[in-house]
Amino acid sequence: MKAVLCKEWGLPETLVIEDVPSPVAGPGEVLIEVHAAGVNFPDTLIIQKKYQFQPELPFSPGGEVAGVVKAVGEGVKNCKPGDRVIGSNTWGGYAQELVVKAERVIPIPDQMDFVTASAYVLAYGTSLHALKDRARLAAGETMLVLGAAGGVGIAAIEIGKAMGARVIAAASSEDKLALCRERGADETINYASEDLRERLKALTGGKGPDVIYDPVGGTYSEPAFRSIAWEGRHLVVGFAAGDIPKLPLNLMLLKSASLVGVFWGAFLQRDQAVTRQHMHDLFELYVSGKVKPPITKTYKLTEAPQALRDVMERRVKGKVAILPRE
Repeated sequence: MKAVLCKEWGLPETLVIEDVPSPVAGPGEVLIEVHAAGVNFPDTLIIQKKYQFQPELPFSPGGEVAGVVKAVGEGVKNCKPGDRVIGSNTWGGYAQELVVKAERVIPIPDQMDFVTASAYVLAYGTSLHALKDRARLAAGETMLVLGAAGGVGIAAIEIGKAMGARVIAAASSEDKLALCRERGADETINYASEDLRERLKALTGGKGPDVIYDPVGGTYSEPAFRSIAWEGRHLVVGFAAGDIPKLPLNLMLLKSASLVGVFWGAFLQRDQAVTRQHMHDLFELYVSGKVKPPITKTYKLTEAPQALRDVMERRVKGKVAILPRE
């Protein structure tokens, strides 16, 4: 089979595409014939040795795939060869085949195609966990989404609206904000041309947002937190800007506000019952039409370095995917 390989730590341009032996499903494992692999920001970190988990070299990046079950290992009961499934792993997805643990395999609804499926669970699962479990977002509250035109940002907009929130989307260009409005954002802020704090003050009557969804970090986290409402919750989702901000602790005290970490991957491993309920809720949201991942571009396997470069440089709107069999 063909696979994208990281053979040395570095930028996307160091990746190579090679023929490698097909993997074999062991006990409790599932071999998936990959038809689409979602491209996510952690994929850009793992190849640079900047992610919290690191494989041994060489490896394929890519943690989210959709395809068809090719074989199952001993003891696997939740799927069979021929099933259409989503599979998740920390790495290995930019390849024509991938082995994953059976508990990380999810059937794809009939209404969902492979490309959409490959870009769904990580972004929408992260956002559902963040808003439901960590922020406990309530209907009628106001939520600010930073980096709102990215994959998790769009997911947060759609899930926030489904939960009854008023959503303010912030992004760096008008075309990105147009996508946010298409996906349900009530108000938008262009933080490349507008003062974030002043605009938030105007949009919330001085109250500030109850919840801040922050997958960006960098220079926008502190001004956003300084604008937060009394007893607000600032969700730390990621650091797409590259820099991890340092916030003065007195800011939390002055607003009785909370910084709340969101680590969806660890959550999946800690509470299987709640995870199953979340998966049920995610697919109900999709089937009902309340959410739909905006797939804005697909890439061939040979174009994987460009896909990662586009994500790194924040040129991507919505979600993109790699098609290993084209």
